[in-house]
Amino acid sequence: MRDPGLPSLDQLRVFIAVIDHGGFAHAARALHRTQSVISYTIANLEEQLNVELLDRSKRKPVLTEAGKALLADARAVSLKVDGMRARAKALSAGLEAEVSVVVDVMFSTCKLVRILHAFQKEFPTVAMRLRTEALGAVTELVLERECHIGISGWMPGTPDTIERQSCGFVTMVPVASPEHPLAQIEGKIPSAVLREHTQLVLTDRSTLTKGQDFGVLALRDWRLGDLSSKHALLRSGIGWGNMPVEFVQWDLDAGRLVQLHISEGSAFSFPLYVIRRGDEEPGPATRWLMQQFLELEQSGQPLPNHDMRPVPVPGDASLSHMYHRLRDGAEPDQPAPVPAKAKAQSKARAGARARPGPPPPRADAPAGLSAPAPISLRRR
Repeated sequence: MRDPGLPSLDQLRVFIAVIDHGGFAHAARALHRTQSVISYTIANLEEQLNVELLDRSKRKPVLTEAGKALLADARAVSLKVDGMRARAKALSAGLEAEVSVVVDVMFSTCKLVRILHAFQKEFPTVAMRLRTEALGAVTELVLERECHIGISGWMPGTPDTIERQSCGFVTMVPVASPEHPLAQIEGKIPSAVLREHTQLVLTDRSTLTKGQDFGVLALRDWRLGDLSSKHALLRSGIGWGNMPVEFVQWDLDAGRLVQLHISEGSAFSFPLYVIRRGDEEPGPATRWLMQQFLELEQSGQPLPNHDMRPVPVPGDASLSHMYHRLRDGAEPDQPAPVPAKAKAQSKARAGARARPGPPPPRADAPAGLSAPAPISLRRR
């Protein structure tokens, strides 16, 4: 038996049309060809592949077993070619083949999901490469051209090559487990007391801010590589630390974490910026994506109907820190059971926790330092 030949793309598309339109005559009308041309094309395809694709013994052609298997391959080839043509058309118009973005871990996951959904609809042929980093690592990836744009916090000593535009801020609050010794202190916690307890801090994996700390007050600290690990350790009572209020609000409401009221300030604003290299011109998809982040600052309002509450884990309400329900209009889950002791402590501190959050960054504040409470920049 001879080996199968090489079918043409036109033959495969005629084969698909015959099946999709229900026969040779209907396919001929859809493709604006004569029925005899359609029949001849299918016969040549069968000759090329050395198999019978259609059973013509009935009034309407029916797929044979071989035809069923090869129809899926024909569709896959056709779709791949269509995708290639669409990408080539976009590239010829100046559209990027891929956009790479690095986002600070402090940025709202819900807002990021909303923006990326819109990006996928607007640019279906553009691939997305997304990375999440902390502190100077965001700037470093943009500086080294590994990412086109970044969403970064304020960094001292940012190279002149980097251009930045404000895209809002994240409210940070110091928190600890209700079982932690700091949670037992009524009123404001003095700095001297705070320094004696282990602080959980995100580590900076870049060299841009080597030797500098941001928001570090304690004499002893644990360095962690990601925000989820920090969240889990905070809930377990290992230490205290600053967290985005959006990330921990559900834990604060349920009593799994408590907000600490410290003398340096019980909350501060962490400004965020869209950054890129000023010596490179972004493409159309990159510019569109940058504008979506910048509009968050212009609107001044958070995106509604998103929930970042952690999923309760049966039998262990203290270690769950996964995101869920990133969709609109979801009904809230019932909070995990709160221990009686935690309830009592939470109730005793309810008045303090009920105070309003910090105002937005002041217009007259220096660029990048728009925090209502000071941030420690202690050298290590």
